Amino acid sequence: MEIANESTPALAVSCTFKRQSRLASTESVLHIPHVILDLDKFIAKERPFWEELAELLRVQSEDAGRTPPLSEARRFYYLYQRAAADLVKLKTFAGEAETARFLENIVAKAYSQLHSSGGESMPFRPLNWITKTFPCTFRQHWRAFALSIGTFAIGALFGAAALKINYDLKADFIPPQFAHLNEKPSKRVEREEKQDFDAFQGRHTFSSQLMTHNTKVTIMTMVSGFFWGIFTLILLFYNGTIIGIVMFDYLSDGEGIFLTAWLLPHGSFELPAIFIGGQAGLIIARAMFGWGTNLKLRQRLARIRGDLLTLITGAALLLIWAGIVESFLSQYHSDRFYPWKIGFGSIQLLALILYLSLSGRHRSTGTPAA
Repeated sequence: MEIANESTPALAVSCTFKRQSRLASTESVLHIPHVILDLDKFIAKERPFWEELAELLRVQSEDAGRTPPLSEARRFYYLYQRAAADLVKLKTFAGEAETARFLENIVAKAYSQLHSSGGESMPFRPLNWITKTFPCTFRQHWRAFALSIGTFAIGALFGAAALKINYDLKADFIPPQFAHLNEKPSKRVEREEKQDFDAFQGRHTFSSQLMTHNTKVTIMTMVSGFFWGIFTLILLFYNGTIIGIVMFDYLSDGEGIFLTAWLLPHGSFELPAIFIGGQAGLIIARAMFGWGTNLKLRQRLARIRGDLLTLITGAALLLIWAGIVESFLSQYHSDRFYPWKIGFGSIQLLALILYLSLSGRHRSTGTPAA
């Protein structure tokens, strides 16, 4: 009797739990038609707003240069916000994949339209562009820059290793316009240091050739991004290979000081410009693949158009300055100038790193300016 009395409360609790579970299950079943009914009402209520937004998108796509009146622009933005909120609500319901895809497409097109138009036109302010727009755009795509400089570095290591294994390969890698690099480094240094300081004409021509070559390399590195980035990576790797061969050649011949004084003054701006060209090419490649977005290719390219223009303009400015430095400083070789040239190049490189890393950030939060 005592055992039965002890088990009776447990049995009652178990029965109560099962009864409550059945009731909850019954309530859940009873709520299913209610949910479906709410979903149907929700779609019927909101669909006119979606269709209105789709119509505004159609009108704008037929006349890309059209500037909508203020009232229409406000209505468009309201409809976009409402459609985006409806999409979030619709995602909570199962079995509405087709409607969700329809709404996703509208929201994506509206987002692209809002951001590709750039909003209200603003006057160009060179100082603001230099101090904020360019460095902030650069930092926004820092991963593409890291991949660009990493590919170049791998190419440089490959070139150095190839020359170490077989020195005769140097002539096969050096382009014809840089045939003078096939000369033994120590002989070239001896010859360069004996030239008069005012031997400007030949040096100017040579530096102009270098500037033209590097401008072509930078532009080609960016444009080749339209081939899904394959040729961008190849160009970065190949140019890295050439630099790796030259560096290994001069260092192994004991001409490291000459090499640093020769390349650092202009290379501190010239090489980053090429890396930025590769960065722009990889941004294009990402847009070509379309990872993480349902936008069409034209819309994806429209979203990055402003950033590409900013990056390639910044790279062009760096190359212009590098060409000036090369003409008036880098090509003058004298052992008494080497410390000054190395110091100048080091300060330049440090200033560029600080500029790209810090310029345009909010002082309070340390984040890029909008």
